[in-house]
Amino acid sequence: MLNTYTSYQLIARDIGKALERVEKQPIIERETEYYLKNITKVKTIDEFVKNDRLFKYAMKAHGLQDMAYAKAFMVKALKEGVADKDSFANKLTDKRYAEFVKSFNFAELGERATVFNKAQQGAVDKYLLRVGMDGGDPKSEAVQKEVKYYLDNIVKVTSAKDLMADTRLYAFAMRSFGIEASIPNKEMMEKVLAGGVRDPKSYANEMADKRYAAFATAFNFEAHGADATTINPSQQPATDKFLRQTLEEDAGRDNEGVRLALYFERKASSIGSFYDVLADPALAKVVRTALGLPEAFASADIDRQVKLFEEKLKITDFSNPKKLGEFLKRFTSLWEINNPSSPVQASVGILFGMPPAYGMSTDLMFAMQKLRF
Repeated sequence: MLNTYTSYQLIARDIGKALERVEKQPIIERETEYYLKNITKVKTIDEFVKNDRLFKYAMKAHGLQDMAYAKAFMVKALKEGVADKDSFANKLTDKRYAEFVKSFNFAELGERATVFNKAQQGAVDKYLLRVGMDGGDPKSEAVQKEVKYYLDNIVKVTSAKDLMADTRLYAFAMRSFGIEASIPNKEMMEKVLAGGVRDPKSYANEMADKRYAAFATAFNFEAHGADATTINPSQQPATDKFLRQTLEEDAGRDNEGVRLALYFERKASSIGSFYDVLADPALAKVVRTALGLPEAFASADIDRQVKLFEEKLKITDFSNPKKLGEFLKRFTSLWEINNPSSPVQASVGILFGMPPAYGMSTDLMFAMQKLRF
């Protein structure tokens, strides 16, 4: 049997192929096809939770399948939404609930929750609001003609270049966000769209006028590529999450350490502090294991745990692919020692010079000793 690190690497090296294999499983294929065919028909929270097949798929996509039975609990979270920082979902320690509500945002978008796209309906809403503010009539024939042209054609746009190439579409989009004065400055707008908003130091995020960051968020080609003008978090992004969740679960059946490593890798870029780590039992388990801490440490005072983590690790390392790789190598190696994949005799042999493919090499053991600890 392959050890934890090797098993993890075999999947992590080509996540795309691993996900393709999951997607082709007959049951997964059928459930995903049903989900995509029917989720856009859902207009209310009640319709959503009453369709058990859709609801369970969505819950699993967000790692909440164990709570699929708690429909009253989830209805409360969905009804209160996430716009208010004191809403039910936002006050829950587990941030997966807030993420779920963002994906199915009935509280804010109503019956459009499963079809709404920021570059489509979002831009049109803003455009009509601007027309009214400027003293025009949003219901006029001329305005409605522009709206129809925009909605008919924005879905064909697959890049920032496409958007700027259609003068009519581009002008509509810019006016929607109140930045029509910058229409001639395409060089600047190319920088706004190219940098996106994921990086806090991106061109749009560092501009004093936040309307440009809002524009880059709506036309987020940097993050979503060709799907930017059609994407809705309750559709394809949800199925992508479902496939990744299934991949991790399948890996966990053979080796829980592999599942934890894959999960940590997926969540790493969203970790802002060690309090985020402690809010997620799986993330916390990975960090404790990598630091060689006993399970009993989980019951210690939270501030004390955070202080120790900060002494041993840098939170920014989780956003650095190379350093994240080193961290997960340490985790999987220590997990293997505590939870050997092979018989005890073989595991002991690993520590005394067997090839790295079968466990930890001597070089790795020495390297681990040099890590910040």
